[in-house]
Amino acid sequence: MKANALSLLDLFENKQRLEVPLFQRRYVWNQDQQWAPLWEDIERKFTEYLEGRHDAPVHFLGAMVLDQKQTPSSHVVKRQVIDGQQRLTTLQVFLAVFRDFCREQECGELAAECDTFTVNKGMMADPDVERFKVWPTQQDRPEFIDVIVAGSRVALVAKYPLVRRKYSRRYEARPRIIEAYFYFDQCLRDFILGTSDEAPLAADVSVAERLGECFQALKHALQIVAIDLETGDDAQVIFETLNARGEPLLPADLLRNFIFLRVAREGKSQEDLYKKHWAGFETSFWRAVVSQGRLKRPRSDLFMQHFLASQQAVDIPITHLYTEYRYWIEKKRPFASVEEELATLARFGSHFLRIADPKQDDVVYRVATFLDRFDVGTAYPALLWLLDKDINADSWVAISSILESYVLRRQLCGLTTKNYNKVFLTLLRLIKTVEPTPDLVFGYFDILPGESTIWPTDEMLFNAFTARHAYGTTLPHRLAYVLTRIDEAMTDRKAERMTLQEELTIEHVMPQAWVEHWPLSDGSRGLSGVDLFAADEGAPRRLETLRRNTAIQHFGNLTLLSERLNPSISNGSWATKKAEISRISKLAINKPIVALQEWNEEAIESRSRALFELAKNLWPRTRADVLGA
Repeated sequence: MKANALSLLDLFENKQRLEVPLFQRRYVWNQDQQWAPLWEDIERKFTEYLEGRHDAPVHFLGAMVLDQKQTPSSHVVKRQVIDGQQRLTTLQVFLAVFRDFCREQECGELAAECDTFTVNKGMMADPDVERFKVWPTQQDRPEFIDVIVAGSRVALVAKYPLVRRKYSRRYEARPRIIEAYFYFDQCLRDFILGTSDEAPLAADVSVAERLGECFQALKHALQIVAIDLETGDDAQVIFETLNARGEPLLPADLLRNFIFLRVAREGKSQEDLYKKHWAGFETSFWRAVVSQGRLKRPRSDLFMQHFLASQQAVDIPITHLYTEYRYWIEKKRPFASVEEELATLARFGSHFLRIADPKQDDVVYRVATFLDRFDVGTAYPALLWLLDKDINADSWVAISSILESYVLRRQLCGLTTKNYNKVFLTLLRLIKTVEPTPDLVFGYFDILPGESTIWPTDEMLFNAFTARHAYGTTLPHRLAYVLTRIDEAMTDRKAERMTLQEELTIEHVMPQAWVEHWPLSDGSRGLSGVDLFAADEGAPRRLETLRRNTAIQHFGNLTLLSERLNPSISNGSWATKKAEISRISKLAINKPIVALQEWNEEAIESRSRALFELAKNLWPRTRADVLGA
């Protein structure tokens, strides 16, 4: 067999038909596992080209095995797809999306150029079949043909409209290939045109020019490995070998080999430099698999990803880590020697250790534990850079306060985290060019625009505390963090702080199952289930029931307990519950609650306002409160 690296467009340039055998499974790729990662790869290359970084390393989208088949001279050359049919089909769908979007944006020449990579041109013996570059399994062909020939998103929507399921708010599922088209169309549309709260990249450049750059990225920056079988090759054996389950080398393993091979070339002692700079990375701490976002990776991989991002201030997907690191070393030559490179890695490794396993007496403890609790690893490259600059403790406290206020306010207001990567990489680029003072960092976050990046104001935070469902929209351990910090703020400084060994739990003061023991204001029983839906819309009992169902999820109805209440007490009457909370809890946050004779919607609203007043000071938003000026 022969393996060749081809650009994505080169693969589809020739007049040929890549046919998927009938015995292969139908199209099964989905958004979470395949489409989203593929779009991330494509989007990254689009971004690099729009930013003028044409020299970035190419990215391989995977391999496919092809077997040449005898084809009559009058027919289009046919090659059978032994492996990679899901990827091939998806790439054709994406090219159809790109082509149709170009046509919609009145980039006719570019659309026509893209068309040459989705359909064959010229004479064909059987044009109904042979005009398609890829020919899927029989079950997938009708939808695939529609995607390729429809010519526009509008036409495809007309043929595959969303149909609501009977007696349901959900829609009937459309065929996977059709859903893939709409997914990539929305991704491309958002990237090129922007969204309601975020302008597109390179917005000062025309759409036509941006699409042209993206086309060049497709042409040069994304590659496929095409493995062509030769006479005598056993297609099944090769398929099984390629799909075997082995234990892969970690990126850190590959990087270690890459580094120490160069140590030998420089004539230095591999053993000496290993002991001095690398041995610390071989402990169980670095091999431990931890979660970050939707990934589970060894800490060594995460460290190398964040280290490389801290040096280049660009997004480094962990799947590209080895390629990106090697390219950086060989093309950019950031170090005078491999020993300097190893020393830098060791130094940043110690910084990462302070973030990943913080000690209570370390100035970074609070922000490190906060970022871990709220899973904001995208801030790590900036933190690594700041740690290497050895800024003073006062600056750390102020910058930590800014970062925590920004992330926590957005969390409580229910704002998206999807742009954190861009937010923190842009911050990193800023602090790499000028001295990283708290005033500079505050000024950066202070002017971030739009819902996708804004630092929420006090007014927005007030609404989050008094009108937004807190429980169910924020993970319990994060709510516990917020309430614990508020409890600390309420604790008498003269009183001895409690040390709680166990994790505090969230408790609804008025229980979610309140109907049995918590009568409405007029003494009547609240409505539930069928009775609630059957009641007249304007009926007082229905309105008060709905109001209470909303109020019990607000911040003012949530508190902390060091032990979980028995369900009968938790759902019991206010008198029963109040007595038990008084007995088991000495937390300051509970003292105002148990001091009340009655707990109702008014009490919840009043406490929500009180908690907001504490929160806005704990996580300040104004320059004077953050910087003390």
